[in-house]
Amino acid sequence: MSSFRNFNGSSESLTGVPTLNGAQDEDDWRTGDSDDDNTTNDNANTYNSTSQPSSGRPSLSATSALPSTSTNNWREQSDQDWLANKRNIPTTSAPSPQEAVTPPPRPAPARKIVPNTVFSAPKPVESLVSKPAPPKPTRPVVSDSRSAMPNQPSGTFATSQSSLRTANSFSKSSNSLSVNAQELAAKFPQFTASEIGAFYQQYASVDKDGRDLVHASDLSNVATKAGASFQDVTQKLSQLNLADGQGLVSFEGFMKAVSKVREEKGAPGAPKQGAEDKKRIVLHGHMENTTHTINEDEKESFTMHINQQLGRDPHVKDRLPIDPASMQVFAECKDGLILAKLINDAVPGTIDDRVLNVGKKLNPFHMTENNNVVVNSAKAVGCSVVNIGAQDLMEGREHLILGLIWQIIKIGLQAKIDIKVHPELFRLLETGENLEDFLKLPPEQILIRWFNYHLKKAGWGRKVANFSNDVKDGENYTVLLNQLAPSECSRNPLKTADLFDRAEQVLQNADKIGCRKYLTPKTLVGGNSKLNFAFVAHLFNTHPGLEKLSEAEMAQLDEWLFSSEGDREARAFALWLNSLGVEPFVNNLFDDLRDGLVLLHAMDTVHPGSVDWKKVNKAPVSSKFKKVENCNYVVVLGKSMKFSLVGIGGVDITDGNKTLTLALVWQLMREHVIQTLRTLSTGGREITDNDMIKWANDTVKTRAGKQSVMSSFKDSSLKTGVFFLELLQGIKKGVVNYELVSPGNNDDDAKMNAKYAISIARKLGATIFVLPEDIVEVKAKMILTFVGTLMALDKAQNV
Repeated sequence: MSSFRNFNGSSESLTGVPTLNGAQDEDDWRTGDSDDDNTTNDNANTYNSTSQPSSGRPSLSATSALPSTSTNNWREQSDQDWLANKRNIPTTSAPSPQEAVTPPPRPAPARKIVPNTVFSAPKPVESLVSKPAPPKPTRPVVSDSRSAMPNQPSGTFATSQSSLRTANSFSKSSNSLSVNAQELAAKFPQFTASEIGAFYQQYASVDKDGRDLVHASDLSNVATKAGASFQDVTQKLSQLNLADGQGLVSFEGFMKAVSKVREEKGAPGAPKQGAEDKKRIVLHGHMENTTHTINEDEKESFTMHINQQLGRDPHVKDRLPIDPASMQVFAECKDGLILAKLINDAVPGTIDDRVLNVGKKLNPFHMTENNNVVVNSAKAVGCSVVNIGAQDLMEGREHLILGLIWQIIKIGLQAKIDIKVHPELFRLLETGENLEDFLKLPPEQILIRWFNYHLKKAGWGRKVANFSNDVKDGENYTVLLNQLAPSECSRNPLKTADLFDRAEQVLQNADKIGCRKYLTPKTLVGGNSKLNFAFVAHLFNTHPGLEKLSEAEMAQLDEWLFSSEGDREARAFALWLNSLGVEPFVNNLFDDLRDGLVLLHAMDTVHPGSVDWKKVNKAPVSSKFKKVENCNYVVVLGKSMKFSLVGIGGVDITDGNKTLTLALVWQLMREHVIQTLRTLSTGGREITDNDMIKWANDTVKTRAGKQSVMSSFKDSSLKTGVFFLELLQGIKKGVVNYELVSPGNNDDDAKMNAKYAISIARKLGATIFVLPEDIVEVKAKMILTFVGTLMALDKAQNV
């Protein structure tokens, strides 16, 4: 399969087809036939990334090791004496310090360092375990008053819930053992993969029999190389129960102990402790000179959200709970299942579970299919995933996965901040404000309006304007909770002077009404805006505390809802524009296009070089005159692309005229599809609607062996969804399970067929914004984009 340049110039097209390392089907993946480069760009779409000068670290190879350093004999002797006392070993005739620490040299078996395994199981080290250790009982549920997340075991998770190996989990195996340094670098971000490889070389040199087990007394030199005291490491091995009854320690167990020692000692590279909202993990990027930073508080909170929301899902519940304190969540997301389930939790019905590949260990081909579904479905619900592909998720790229998880969670929280779900939002209108203007506010501003509404009703003199500084002292939260549930939530926290103690009392109040989620005392006091937003959104969704509307108010609202029925089409167009990577992100199609800049960016993406940016008024454009100038230029370019724009002027776009704006954006979206097909066609010839219809009918008849026919994009027979399933079967034989297909004779069955077809298309790599309702209602415009995208997908796979 050959990839082609898409509208935004990236290596992913409208169809969203990844290169898949050159593999076209499952057999190619299994045989490993691949010619494509397996690297991806790590510089774009980062959760939080920075570049730094080359560190000059040694490459990870079988011969790499840290430079030797001088040691203090008296210190080693002291460590040895201490260990001897602990183990009751006589020291009257102790050998020299070096002899006491290092065993006699023996031929060490060859070790192979694997710097990066592209496709690995969610818990890669389990492949080396011949006989797992029996699970230990989990710790009781506790809540640390300052930092621990509620309803989670504190400290180290039980062995049965962690991929950490202990000495008990091993038996003698082949001498050709290897260590996945990249996986361990993700688990222990204080160290680079190269450093871990060097530590492993040192560890292997004292491994007496090649079992990947070393006695604690032999780890002195290895601990020194890792920048930790031998005594501290052995103490930590004992505290964390990382050595077996004979004192044998696995390499990963040793790394766990060293990591904890360095973290507690505040060694260079260890995560900083004490800064409430600055607990960050620095990760070395895929590119040599790039690092990425993730917020550990957010990682822990989002992991708990996954545990709580997906704990009963039949396909992933066996993997849960994930330890929030570890990096395990990124490994668990590699096969796409958890992310797909999370999308469905946020926006129910987005993904048809019937298209997902499930199982404990999926092959790379099935993982890619799942992640295609994830990426293309994330686009369809409004996530910005311009530079995230299936390969990035399969590689467990932490900063990209964490950013995507947050977007999914946020979209789910925002979904209910909607007048259709909560008509009582009507109460938040200010004097002289109309409903349309109010609903143009972003969800964050509506939540702040709601927050202040209750503070005012409570007679409280303060207001909030953000989810960081204005809430970090806990006072406004105390009053809000008391206003929402006066019998359960008192104002006693206001009497507490210590901010952490007050924050804990606030969260205890929230717990009384089932809303202790996302925040800890530390993140509340630290003013983490993401987690505070999530907390307030969850409060609103569960306890809005607004009075029901009167009949007159409901009548006014119904009138507005009736006039806004075209919003589904506008939403699809906005999502399509965002998929092109336009700036700024489009939330409201009609308001966000008024200055013409988004449309000009989209046109320049569809037809690169078409916009002369010297003629454009750049952001910020405050003058209406300059906005109209930009929009007039949009109309000129549209006419050059042969759009039908009779009666449409730049001022119509600047004024937010819905009908005319929709007409313009629709033609641009159609041109996007046509331009993709033109690029893939022989000689770049023009593609017409009839060409798409003929291709679809021929594919169904000759390749799927079916008899269904579409006469036009308005053909009423399309409402059953059967034609599209047969079209997909023609594109790839066997992709449709006909046991799941019904004739679609009623709306419910037809909608299930349509939902199945859309999810299959995304699984194959198509980026589409059609909804099942669009198919059942035979919306010709959306069906044209669906068929055109499938045609582009098919041609891309056969170029």
